[in-house]
Amino acid sequence: MLTPNHIVRVASLKTPEAFRNHVRALAIELPCDDEIQTGASSPLTLPMDKVRINGKVIGNRCVVQPMEGWDATAEGGVTEDVSRRWQRFGQSGAKLIWGCEAMAVRLDARANPHQLVMTENNLSGLAGLRLALEKGHRDRFGSAEDLVVGFQLTHSGRFCRPHSHSRLEPRVAYRHPILDLRTGVTSNDQVLTDAEVERLVEDFVCAARVAWKAGADFIDIKHCHGYLLHEFLSAFHRPGKFGGSFENRTRILREIVDGIRADGNPIELGVRLSAFDFVPFRPDPGLSKPGQPGPGVPEDYSRCLPYQFGFGVNAADPVQPELSEPIQFLELCLGLGIKMVNLSAGSPYYNPHIQRPAAFPPSDGYLPPEDPLVGVARHVNAVRYLRSRSNPTLVLIGSGYSYLQEFFPNVAQAVVREGWTDMVGIGRMALSYPEIFSDTMTRGRVNSKLLCRTFSDCTTAPRNGLTSGCFPLDPHYSGSPAAEQLREIKRASRQGAAEGNAGRP
Repeated sequence: MLTPNHIVRVASLKTPEAFRNHVRALAIELPCDDEIQTGASSPLTLPMDKVRINGKVIGNRCVVQPMEGWDATAEGGVTEDVSRRWQRFGQSGAKLIWGCEAMAVRLDARANPHQLVMTENNLSGLAGLRLALEKGHRDRFGSAEDLVVGFQLTHSGRFCRPHSHSRLEPRVAYRHPILDLRTGVTSNDQVLTDAEVERLVEDFVCAARVAWKAGADFIDIKHCHGYLLHEFLSAFHRPGKFGGSFENRTRILREIVDGIRADGNPIELGVRLSAFDFVPFRPDPGLSKPGQPGPGVPEDYSRCLPYQFGFGVNAADPVQPELSEPIQFLELCLGLGIKMVNLSAGSPYYNPHIQRPAAFPPSDGYLPPEDPLVGVARHVNAVRYLRSRSNPTLVLIGSGYSYLQEFFPNVAQAVVREGWTDMVGIGRMALSYPEIFSDTMTRGRVNSKLLCRTFSDCTTAPRNGLTSGCFPLDPHYSGSPAAEQLREIKRASRQGAAEGNAGRP
C-alpha cells in the first residue's frame, strides 16, 4: 500500500538532476531546468502580451489561483480575514489574480455558509477588497498598471451548503448514479428545471454587473471541480435544451455570455475548466481502518458503462482522460470572446488526487493511490496537449504545481519556455508562501521553510466547519483558536485509528 511514508519526498531530492531521475523512474514527463533565471532573462517575467484584459497587458506569466477561506459573513460579506488573504495575494508578485476565491452568484448557491456572495448588498465590501489587493501590490512593486484581477463566479450545485456546514442542500444538472448517493440527491425535484436554469443565467448576469462595479478586470464563469456549470458539461442524459448534445450542454455558458453583453457590461471574460474528470474514488475498503483511510480506488463503475457522467473522460475507461470535447470547448470559448481559460481537473470532493496532488489526504479523503508527481504530470501534460491543439491567441493557464515544492520554479520556468502553457498558477502554495513568485523572479531561489508540503490542513479545517488557511506555516492561523480545534479533530482521528488497530493481527 502506498502511504506518505513510502512516497519519495520532494524535499529529499537535493538537485534538479535527482528530481529528473525520479521523474524518469516514475515514467512521466516533467521538464526541470537546472538554473532558475531571474529578471528579464526569466521566461516567467515575460509579459502576456498577446491579449489585453480591460486594456491591460498582464505583466508576467504568474497566476494566483482561487483559494477561499470559508470566512465571509453569514450574508456573504467581507471580513478582516478575507481582506488579509487578498492583500497577501496582491503582494505575491503574480500579475494575474484569478478570482482570489469563488463567489456565489446568490445565497443558496454557496458551498459553505461563509462563502463570499456577489450581490449588490456586498458591493462596497468587494470593491474595498479589490482596492486593498491593488494597494498591496503597488506598495510592494511600485505599480499596478500591469496587474489584472478577476472575480470567480459560481453555483456550487450538488455541493451546496448555504446554511450549515453539516447539511448538503444539493441542486443538480442531472441524476448521477454514483454521486447522488454521496450528496443526498434522492429526488428528481433536486434537478434544476430549464426555467430554473434560465433564472440562474440572470443571476450570473447580475453578479457580473456587480463585479464590474467593484472594479474587477474580468470574471471567471466557473466550470470546474464538480460544481454546477462543470456538471452541465456532462449532462449527456439530461432531456431538453440544456442536455444531450455538446451544443446543449454548453448552452448555459453561451446564454450567460450573451446576457452579460446584452446588459451592456464590457467586463472581460474567462473560464476555469476541469479539462478532464475521472470516475469518483473512495478509500479502498479492504485496506481502510477506523480513522485511517486506505488508498483511493475507483468506485465500481461497471454498471455505468459507457461512462457518460463526466467531461473529458474516456467513456470506456473512466480513469483516463479523453480530450476531444475539451478541445471543442476551447474553440467555443474563443468564439464567445473569452480570452483566457484556466485549466484544472477533477474535483476535490470525489477524486482529490486528480485535482490537487498531495502526499497527505484531508480528513474525508484517502491515501494517494499514486506518487503525487504522477498527478502533477497528468495536469501538466493535459495542458501541453490542449495548448498544441488550440488557437494560439487563447491564453491557457496551467494548474497542479504546488506539490513540486522546491522544484516549482524549475518546472514552471521550463514549461513556459517550452510553450507547454502560457502561464502557471498556484493555489495552496499561495496560502503558505505567496511571495514564491517574487522570490523566484528576483532572487532565483525559494525559502524552503515556507513551502507547502501538502498536509491538507487547509482542506481538513473547512471540511470540519473551520476557516481555511495554512495552519502549519502561517502564524495568523497556527496561533488561532481554530488551530487548536483542528489539532483536536486530528487527535481524535488518530485515536480512532489506534483503537481500530487494537487486537488486529
